[in-house]
Amino acid sequence: MAIEGSKNQKHSGRIRYGMVGGGQGAFIGAVHRIAARIDDKYEFVAGALSADPAKAKASGQELGLSSDRIYSDFQIMAKAEAKRADGIEAVSIVTPNHMHYPVAKAFIEAGIHVICDKPLSLNLKEGKALAALLKKNPKVIFALTHNYSGYPMIRHAQAMVQAGELGDIRLVQGEYPQDWLATDLEKTGQKQAAWRTDPKRSGAGGCVGDIGTHTYQLGCFVSGLEATELSAELTSFVKGRKLDDDVDVRLHYKGGAKGHIWASQVAVGHENGLKLRVYGTKGGLEWVQADPNYLWFTPLGGEKRLITRGGAGSGPSSARVTRVPPGHPEGYLEGFANIYTEVARAIEAKRAGKKLDKEVQFPGIADGVAGMAFIEACVKSSAKNGKWIKV
Repeated sequence: MAIEGSKNQKHSGRIRYGMVGGGQGAFIGAVHRIAARIDDKYEFVAGALSADPAKAKASGQELGLSSDRIYSDFQIMAKAEAKRADGIEAVSIVTPNHMHYPVAKAFIEAGIHVICDKPLSLNLKEGKALAALLKKNPKVIFALTHNYSGYPMIRHAQAMVQAGELGDIRLVQGEYPQDWLATDLEKTGQKQAAWRTDPKRSGAGGCVGDIGTHTYQLGCFVSGLEATELSAELTSFVKGRKLDDDVDVRLHYKGGAKGHIWASQVAVGHENGLKLRVYGTKGGLEWVQADPNYLWFTPLGGEKRLITRGGAGSGPSSARVTRVPPGHPEGYLEGFANIYTEVARAIEAKRAGKKLDKEVQFPGIADGVAGMAFIEACVKSSAKNGKWIKV
C-alpha cells in the first residue's frame, strides 16, 4: 500500500472554500484547514476569520488570502462570494456555537455548501429552522463535523453491526472524560474555556454540548440505533460555573436496547478519553480514541480478537478511508480529513450531475438536529431530577 491521499474519485479542479471564524489563536480553525488539505480536494480562497476587522485582515494575510477576499462580515462575504464567477463553493463554520445558525443561514441562502462544526446551533429551535431552510434549498450540501465518525475502525465497527456480526444490539456505552476544565480556567481569560462556559455563546449545555454530543452521535452511528428517551444528571462541579462540566446519561433505544454516556471535563488525569463499547447477542466491540487504529471484537464464547486498521480482518469500509499501511498510525487529523473528503465527493458528484456513491457518508443536518434534541432533553431531564424525557 502506497502512502498517499485517498483517490477513490477523480475531480476536475479543487473545491474553492472559505471559512468563517478560525482566525489567529483559534484551535479548531487550523484543524479544519489541515483536514481540508490532506487529500488535496480543496483550495482555501476566502474568509471572514474574525468579527474584528483588524484581526480578520491580519489572519487572512497570514494565511495568504487575497486582500479582496478577506472579510470582517460573514453576510457580506456570503453575498460577495455568491456573485463571483470564481466564488467559493463551500464554507467552513468554525465559530462559537451561537454563531452557527446565522452564518449557516446566510450561506445556505446564497447557495453555498456548508461544513459546520458541532453542535449544530445554539438551541433546537435554530436547528430545526436550518433543516427547514435546507429543504427549500435542496442543492446545498450540509455537513456537520462529528469527526470521530471518520475513523477507519469506527467505519469497520459500523459495518460489522450492519452485517449482523454482533447480533441484536443490547447495550451501547460511551465515555468521554477530559480534565482541562477542572479549575475555573474561564476566569483567566482563556478563550476556549471562556466561550464554552458561557450560556450566551455555548447554549444551554456545557460539557454535554461540547463532548457529550460527540459521544452520543458516535454511539448512534456505529449501532444504527435511535434513542427514544433519556434520563440525565448534569453537574457543575467548579464553583460559580454556569454550565455543566460533568454529564451522566442513561438511554433507551428503539427496539429495547439501552445505553449509557459519561462525559466529563473535570476528570483529572484524562486528556481526551473517548471510548465506545457496543454489545449484542453474538458479540461485543470496544474502540478507544487514544489507540484509534485498533478495534477489539469478542464473539460470544470466543477469544477476544484485535482488528487493526489496514490489517487482517479489516474490510472495505475501513480500507476506503485508510491512507497508510498498517503499523503507521492514523489519528485525529486524518479522521477529520475523511469527513472533508467525503463531503468533497458529494460536491464533485453534484458538480458532475452524477449520483453519489452509496459508500460515501458524513454527518448531516439530521445528525445536527438529533444532537440538539439530545442536549435539550438532557438539560430538561436534569432540571427534573433525572426524569425520563423523550428525545
